[in-house]
Parts: sequence; C-alpha cells; structure tokens
Amino acid sequence: MEFGKVQRIDNIDFTLPPDDAVTEQLWTRLSNVSRQPLRVHVGGTEWGRSSWVGRAYPLGIKSKDFLSSYSRQFDTVELNTLFYGLQSPAVIERWASSVGSDFRFCPKFPETISHKLQLANAGRETADFVEALQYFGGKLGPSFLQLSDRYGPDRAGILQQYVRELPPGFQVAVELRSEEWFRQGSYGAAIRETFELFLELGIGTVITDVAGRRDVLHMRLTNPVAFVRFVTNSLHPTDYQRADAWVERIGTWAGKGLREVYIFVHSPEEVTSPEMMKYLVGRMNERYGMAMRVPNLVNGGQPGNLSLF
Repeated sequence: MEFGKVQRIDNIDFTLPPDDAVTEQLWTRLSNVSRQPLRVHVGGTEWGRSSWVGRAYPLGIKSKDFLSSYSRQFDTVELNTLFYGLQSPAVIERWASSVGSDFRFCPKFPETISHKLQLANAGRETADFVEALQYFGGKLGPSFLQLSDRYGPDRAGILQQYVRELPPGFQVAVELRSEEWFRQGSYGAAIRETFELFLELGIGTVITDVAGRRDVLHMRLTNPVAFVRFVTNSLHPTDYQRADAWVERIGTWAGKGLREVYIFVHSPEEVTSPEMMKYLVGRMNERYGMAMRVPNLVNGGQPGNLSLF
C-alpha cells in the first residue's frame, strides 16, 4: 500500500494513541449491553499471490484454487477487487462456495461511488453494489468505503446524507484519508457531527496503522465492530511491537463492549503478510486463550519444497 509509505522509520513514534472521545461515547452506550465472546478475524488484501506458493499455499497449486487454499489459512479478506468493478452473481457465488462457513469477505466500495461520483448522486450505483453483495450470503463481513485523500470535511454534508441512505443493517466502515478530518480547524463542528452520526447509525470507521500517516490512527470507534488496516515495514522489529500493542488494545476494547474485530495486514508487495498474520493469530491465542486457527507456513514462511495439505 503506497498510502503513508515512507523511506525511513527510525524517528517515527509508533505508540498507539488513547481512545478518542467518540469511542468513550460508544463504550458508555454499550455499558448495559450483555457481553458476547469476542470474534477476531485476521487476513490480507488478496488471495492471488503466486509468491505465496510453497509458503502459505502448497507447491503445484493451480491459480483457480488459490482462494480455497487461502481460506484454509486465513478467515477473512479485504476484497479490493470490487473497487475496480462489480463481478457477476456467478463469480461472487463461486467465491463464496470456495470458502468455509466461518470465512468473511469484506468488499471495498467501487471507485465509481467513492472517487468518481464522490458519493453525490450515487444511488443507483450503490443499490447495484448492495445487491451484488447479497450473493456472498452469510459469508459477507463489513464493506469498507474508502474516500480519497482529497475528500475533506468540507464535503461532510454529502457524506452524512450518503450514509443516512444506506440500507438499514448494511455493515459498512468508512475510511477517511484527508488530513483535514484530523485537524483542529474551521471544520470542527462538521467533523464532530459526522462521527456522532456514525455512532447514531452504527456506521463503522476504518483505523489505519501506517508509518507515514499517524493521524489516520485516530482511534475513533463508532461501532462495536473494529476494522483495522495494519501496514507493516517488511517485518521490522517495530512491526512486532506494534502488533503486540494492538493485541493489548483489542483486549481492552473487548472488556468495554467490542464484539468483533477485523485486522487486515498489508506489507510491501504483500511478500511478508502471511508471517504477520500468523504472528497476530498466535499472539491472540496466547494472550486471551482463544482457539483461532494458526496459519501453517512452510519453513516459517520461507519458500520450501513441502506440501501443506
């Protein structure tokens, strides 16, 4: 992921910030709600990586079987494919039939909606997107609406109207990238109103942990389902420290009412994503006694000549 990419990370403070005030409002709302066991999903951004053959996929695998092999290792995927165009019901149903019942697809809104129309007059395109997602059946997780880094709080009214018109019960998390959303400035009221509306409607937020844009690590939860994009630096030692910090924060959130979390690992060229996904799953199991399926990587993730299945 190029967003927030930097050449050097030596002087970056990777400390997780405290929860935002809107997150505290969420915990207050959930204080009288009965607790449920926390569900944690860890995955990547795609399944079509030939570089994973011999590491996360067995040798000799055909590309048409990548998804089924991926789903035996990881239980969710940040589905960026739909950003570039909707797929037919037959394709979506084939994807859904290739994975187990516990797998969750988290599709990205098409760029036509988010970047070309910028949410304005996008009713027909949104209806088509929502309709297409029904073919995932019970394997559909939250969709995520990624707005461009030029979509600032000066357009808050359009964003607010857009989320109001989404179908009730449709799971969505919004990713805000413009620096203006995270500054104290003339748009303070519009920013506050937007996040309070998310809280009211149950619209989620995307939290991104990336080296070059620490402002998007905003810690504003408006829904008890967290959506985290975790961008690594080729398994630098700080990546593991950051992962450990996330494991602790997720545990704290679970104690306050968090019901579910999706963590999507990004890495340069996605080469080392499987290793970090495995690490996060292992740490959650160790820290909280969970029984998440631990990915089976050959030779610790290095290319090898063993078959996994």
